[in-house]
Amino acid sequence: MKKIMLIDDDKDFLRELHEVLEQGGYDVVSVDDSEKAVEIIKKDKPDVVMLDIKMPKKSGFDIASELKYFTEMLDIPIIAMSGYYKEDFNYLLSICGIKRCLKKPFNPLDAIAEIEECFKEPSDSHSS
Repeated sequence: MKKIMLIDDDKDFLRELHEVLEQGGYDVVSVDDSEKAVEIIKKDKPDVVMLDIKMPKKSGFDIASELKYFTEMLDIPIIAMSGYYKEDFNYLLSICGIKRCLKKPFNPLDAIAEIEECFKEPSDSHSS
């Protein structure tokens, strides 16, 4: 069973998405504290990380950038989620190693489709 880690400070949103992904057959870990996220990712080693861009204390950009320092984390695909998406984010997303971004609100089936696309892509961490 594929493990998905959700990181978002909105507890209601987190609970709803967690439930949908579990019903979709994933093992889901939810984190609502952005400061603890990297620690938990290192411990749990998820197959995909879905993280909110705008959070207090540490943004999704900060978390993604930190993960790049750990070679064992380089192959974990990251899907950003944002209700405040701007075209300017594309550059920041790519610098942080984030290839996908879902704009909130999104259909939970779109989240599943994005997750499944991550599993189809070959790992390219060694080419960067």
